[in-house]
Amino acid sequence: MDQTTHNVRRANWLAVITQCQERPEGISVKQWLSDNGVKEKAYYYWLRKFRKEAYEQMQLPVVNKNSGNEIAFTEISIPAKTASAEPYETPVAVIRYNGMSIGISNEISDSLLSRILMEVSHA
Repeated sequence: MDQTTHNVRRANWLAVITQCQERPEGISVKQWLSDNGVKEKAYYYWLRKFRKEAYEQMQLPVVNKNSGNEIAFTEISIPAKTASAEPYETPVAVIRYNGMSIGISNEISDSLLSRILMEVSHA
């Protein structure tokens, strides 16, 4: 089978699966497939293929733990804080990941928290 034929079949099955998942409430998958002339084995074959593709796209890159003890640093700019009686506040949340601990206070900005989470996920 050439790539064009495969792409057409893939697009057709994606449409069938989408329509089935948007079926009216109260109608089972088996009933919807029967009503629409879709073979159950073929439906589940393609559903499994699409789910596997989606799962593979969701996977994070695997960190090679045998790469040695390399240390990486990321510069994060922190906005100036207003004067406070205590230089360090008690954190309301602590993020622990790969041996790191980061204390988060209520005053953290959304953008800084997003940046920290992005950098920690790549650490």
